[in-house]
Amino acid sequence: MAILSKIRDRSMFLILIVGLALFSFVLNPKSIQEFFSSSKINSVGEVNGESIDREEFVSEVEAYKSQRGRGATQMQAVNTVWNSLVSEKIFLSQLEKAGIVVGEKDIWDAMVNLPEIQNSPLFKNEANLFDEEKLKEYIANMKDDAEAGNTQAWLSWLATEKQIKQNLERQAYTSLVTAGLGASLKEGERDYFFTNTKMDAQFVFVPYSKIPDSLVRVTKEDVQNYIEKNPKRFKAEATRSLKYVKFDILPSKEDEEEIKKEVAKYIDDREEYSNATKSTVTVPGFKNATDYKQFLDDNGSDLGFDDTYKYKNELPTELAEALFDGNVGDIYGPYKDKGYFKLSKLVEVVQLPDSVKSSHIIVPYAGAQRSTSTKTKEEAKKIIDSIYTLVKNDTKKFEEIANEINSDGTKGKGGEIGWVRKNQAFSPSFDRDFANFIYKNKEGSIGIVETGFGYHIIRVDEQTAPVKAVKIATFARLIEASEATEQHIYEKYQTLAASLDEGKLLEDVAKENNYKIQSALNLKELDENVPGLGAQRPIVKWAFEEDRNVGDFKGFDVEYQGKRGYVVAVLTEKTDKDKLTVSTDILIRVRPELMNKKKAALLKKKLKGGTLAEIAKNNNETVRTASMVTLASPLLPGVGNEPAVVGAMSAIKLNQVSDAIEGEKGVFVIKVTKREEPVKLDNYDNFRKRIVTQLQGRTYLLNQVLRESADIVDNRAKFN
Repeated sequence: MAILSKIRDRSMFLILIVGLALFSFVLNPKSIQEFFSSSKINSVGEVNGESIDREEFVSEVEAYKSQRGRGATQMQAVNTVWNSLVSEKIFLSQLEKAGIVVGEKDIWDAMVNLPEIQNSPLFKNEANLFDEEKLKEYIANMKDDAEAGNTQAWLSWLATEKQIKQNLERQAYTSLVTAGLGASLKEGERDYFFTNTKMDAQFVFVPYSKIPDSLVRVTKEDVQNYIEKNPKRFKAEATRSLKYVKFDILPSKEDEEEIKKEVAKYIDDREEYSNATKSTVTVPGFKNATDYKQFLDDNGSDLGFDDTYKYKNELPTELAEALFDGNVGDIYGPYKDKGYFKLSKLVEVVQLPDSVKSSHIIVPYAGAQRSTSTKTKEEAKKIIDSIYTLVKNDTKKFEEIANEINSDGTKGKGGEIGWVRKNQAFSPSFDRDFANFIYKNKEGSIGIVETGFGYHIIRVDEQTAPVKAVKIATFARLIEASEATEQHIYEKYQTLAASLDEGKLLEDVAKENNYKIQSALNLKELDENVPGLGAQRPIVKWAFEEDRNVGDFKGFDVEYQGKRGYVVAVLTEKTDKDKLTVSTDILIRVRPELMNKKKAALLKKKLKGGTLAEIAKNNNETVRTASMVTLASPLLPGVGNEPAVVGAMSAIKLNQVSDAIEGEKGVFVIKVTKREEPVKLDNYDNFRKRIVTQLQGRTYLLNQVLRESADIVDNRAKFN
C-alpha cells in the first residue's frame, strides 16, 4: 500500500527525481579491467543488501558495448547497465513478494507472437505462413554455432529471451499494482464539486516588480536557512565547481601558408630522388593522374576518393563556379574548405535524373547478402536468364513473377522499389551496381544485373528530367598546427601553471595575458562531461579526490570535437554529500523566491484599507474582476495562473475583504462576490472512474517509486 500511496501523491516530484538520478560515468578499457581485477572491491554496488557482482557487471557492460558498437561510449554503457541491473534487482524482490512466476511457455508464447518473428521470411513455410518449427530449427542452429565458437548470434538471442521475460514480469506486477489503485464515490463527488464550482470575485493585485530589486537583499544565510527548512526540495549531492583556461592547439597563419604551398606542389609532375633506383625520378602530378584513388593513396591525401556524382548545388560555391562549366581535367585550388586545403579535378560529366522509380525481380544464391537460399551462383544465373526471356517484353508477367519469387519488401507490389533519390542510390547503404543501372540507363530499360544480394532483373519505370552532374577527385591536406606552433602553445600553458604555483590568482594572470576564463559549475561525482570541454572524466575525478581543496589547480591534456589542447583548472567550490550547502545552482534557484517573499512582506504593509477601492487607491492600482473561476483552472484575468489565490477564494466568506495573499506574481487582496456550486447528482461514479483512470495512468512511475524506496549503495565512483 505504501507504493500505491506514493504513486498517488508523487507525480511531478518523481519526474524530477528521474532527472536527478540519471548520472554520467566514464571508464577507459584499461581502467575497467584494473578495477575488476582488484581484490579490494567485490561489487559495484548493492540493492537492498544484495550485491551487484563485479563480474556480472563487466560482462553486461561489454555485451552492451558489443551490441551498440561505436554508438555507445564507455560511460553510456556503464550508466545504462547500472540502471538496468538496479531496476532488475528491485523488481525481482517485488516479484518474489507478490508470488509472480513467468514460465518458459509464457516466454515462448510471447516470443512467437512478436511481429518481427511472425513476419520474418526465415520462419515461413511454402504457404507463406509462420511456421513455429522453422523458428525452433533456427534457434537450434544458433546454439550449434555457439558451441562451435560463433557465439554472437546466440548471446543476442539469449538477451532477447531475458528481455521478454523481464517485460512479462513487469507487466504482471504492474497489473497487480493497477488493480489496487482505486477511488471512492466520495472522492468522485469531491472531484465533481472541485471541478465545477464557479466563483466571481473582485481583487487588487500589486506585482512584485513594483519593488526594485535594489531595495531587497537576500543573504547567503537566508538561502541556507531556506534549504534547511525545505530539505526534500534540494537533494544533497557532493558537487565541485571549477574555473579553467583552455589553450587550443590551432594552426597559425604561417602554418596555413606552408600547407597551402605544399598542396600546390602536387598539381604538376615533380622530380624526386628515389632510394630504390638511386636516381632522380619523375613523380606524376594530379594533372596527369588517371587512377585517382591510387594517386590519393600514394600521396597521402587526408580524404579518400569520392566516386559519387554531384549536382551543382551540392558543391561549395567557389568550386562549383570554377569547375562545373569547365572541361574534364580542369583543376581548381589550392582552396580552403572545412579545415582542409584542397585540389579538386573534374574527372567526369554526366546527365543524371534527380530521382528514379524502378522495379526488380531477384534470385539470391548461397553466400549473397541477407540470403537464406541454397542455390549455387550458377543455378541462380540460369534461373534469372530464363525469367528474363519471359518478362523483358511482358509487364504483367514481370509483376506476377516478382510477387511469386521475391523475398524482400517488394513481394506483393509487383517488384516495385519505388522512387529513389540520387543521394540515396549512391550512398554506402545502397548497392552501387543497382544504382548505376537505374541512373545510367534510360526510362523503360530492362536488364540483368548482379549485385551483392544476388541476380536481378531491373526495370527503369520512370525518371525525372536529367540534370548535369559531375564527378570530382579531391586531394586534401588537413590544416593543423606545426610542431613550432604547438610548442609555443604548450609554453603558454606551462607558464600559466607556473604562475599559479607561485601563488598568483587565475583571474589576475588571465587578465594580464587576455586569456578567457570558463566555468564548470556543480559537477557531480559520476559526471563525465565538463561544460565547454566535453567528455573529460579525468578532470572530474581529480576534482573529487579526497585530498582536493578549494584553490588547488592542475594542468590537463584534452581532446574535444577533434581538437587537441591544454587546460589549467582551478577548484573553486566544493559541497559534500548529505550536507545541505548553498551552491551556485541552488542560489540561482532560490534567490528569486526569497526576493519575492521579502517583497511580499514589504507590499503587505502597504495593502491597508477598509475596502478594495481604498487599498487600490493607496497603491495606485485598480480593482479588477474575475468571473467563473474554478479550482480546476485557477487563472485570473490579466495576471495568469494563481492557484494559491484561487484556493483562498474557495474558503473565505462571501463579500469579505481578505488579508493579503502571496501569489505567484505578486500580492493580492480579494473579495468573493459569488460562489456557484453545480447541481447535485444522484451518482458520482463517472467522476470516481475518472480519478481511477488518472491514478492508473501514473503506473509509469512505478520503477521510480520502487527505486526511491530501495536502499541503493553505488560504488561506481571508485572505478579508475
